[in-house]
Amino acid sequence: MINLKEDTMKHDDLMELFKNRRSIRKFKADPVPDEYVDKIIEAARFAPSGFNTQPWEFVVITDTELKDKIVQVIDEYKTSQFDNMETFRESWQGLRWKRGAKDNGDYRNAPVFILVLGDTRTKLGLPMAVRYTNHKRESIFNSSLANTFMYMHLAANTLGLGTQWVTAVQMPQVNCFLKNLLGIPNELETYDMMVLGYADMIPKPKFLREKEEMVHFNYCGEKVFRTDEQVKDFVKRTRNWALAANPMGQSR
Repeated sequence: MINLKEDTMKHDDLMELFKNRRSIRKFKADPVPDEYVDKIIEAARFAPSGFNTQPWEFVVITDTELKDKIVQVIDEYKTSQFDNMETFRESWQGLRWKRGAKDNGDYRNAPVFILVLGDTRTKLGLPMAVRYTNHKRESIFNSSLANTFMYMHLAANTLGLGTQWVTAVQMPQVNCFLKNLLGIPNELETYDMMVLGYADMIPKPKFLREKEEMVHFNYCGEKVFRTDEQVKDFVKRTRNWALAANPMGQSR
């Protein structure tokens, strides 16, 4: 028998989890219990993956020296490439993405980094038609890793922990450094890194599009979708929000 009241409560609880999950840019140095890390990875194991290939591997990094080396190489990448490339943005986008002072927001104090890797050999488990369709094969592989990564962030939120995405680990010079530093085999690709710890900041309210703007039904037609100018306006506003909402100039 369907219990509408109980189902509504479950949905409401889930929505609270979604709304409360935010990227954190400043962490306390307080240690995270090992059992919390285990709970996060246990949750990640149950994420959906294409044809149940489960391509994920997790590297938990708690050694201070290792974390410092990782932060250093990411800083070097951002200084040499990320910041400089932002000068070539389109003028209509408004404010430039930039990194603030380290005392205003930084993840180096966080006690745990979790590197998520994808094992490319698991693609052999995909159907032949998928394996030999490049975009489909890569899409399924990356979507599977995205699923497990989001499960990790949601699980951390239920434990009262803050998290941050560090996508710079995918960039060639950072990826190469990490693989050599940690002894990661060539067959494994660096997907993303989660910074984990107790938040030392309160995120500002999230800027969201209105639901009515993004939901369409049946034969909706071209006119119900945003124009180029409307998309540009949104991009400008959400960039400006992201820059104002956190001191590191990045937000998800």
